[in-house]
Amino acid sequence: MPTFTRLFTCFATAAAFALVAVQPAPAQSANTSFFLTSTGIGNGGNLGGLAGADNYCQTLAQAAGAGAKTWRAYLSTQAADGQPAINARDRIGKGPWKNSKGVVIAKDAAELHAANGLTKQTALSEKGDVINGRGDTPNRHDVLTGSQPDGTAFAAGDDRTCKNWTSSTQGSAMVGHSDRIGLRDDDASKSWNSSHPSRGPDGGCSQADLKSTGGDGLLYCFAAN
Repeated sequence: MPTFTRLFTCFATAAAFALVAVQPAPAQSANTSFFLTSTGIGNGGNLGGLAGADNYCQTLAQAAGAGAKTWRAYLSTQAADGQPAINARDRIGKGPWKNSKGVVIAKDAAELHAANGLTKQTALSEKGDVINGRGDTPNRHDVLTGSQPDGTAFAAGDDRTCKNWTSSTQGSAMVGHSDRIGLRDDDASKSWNSSHPSRGPDGGCSQADLKSTGGDGLLYCFAAN
């Protein structure tokens, strides 16, 4: 083999090994069972219903290397059109739930809705990143849940789910604070799942309205198995 050909072959082989070596590892591990979405769907409170939200969680998990599990969005719906309410806490499995760093958020639903381990530093995205909170620019700590503090749905009446996650105009969505910080030093401001309803000039459920109060249409995603 001519010297030039041998040198070229060696260089090409070394380059191929180097390329493999620098490929990023998946953000999630096989044990990951919780994340906060890095972005929202982008259509305000219209998520395509629970099915659309679940599919979004599944898609993000798949892209991050954790798609083997069944992923569900932490969302409640209210009784409407002859359909019963659905509680977020009943949709997400039994736990325990861990973030991409292996930190346990909660061992079960009871702990999740009591003294859980969810903070700004542990509510990592599917990419393993910390999401902006109060004091950051932009603030993105409002997370869509449509839920009461115990993870159950609101009674029929005042809309707290953007028409069961099908509206990007009228209505409102109950949100939680992923960083557990708000304008006041009270339980609601510190709540991860039930801080305040969305609001805004477009009616309360548009993407612009969600951003105006410190959100981005983000979701909590849990592995249900």
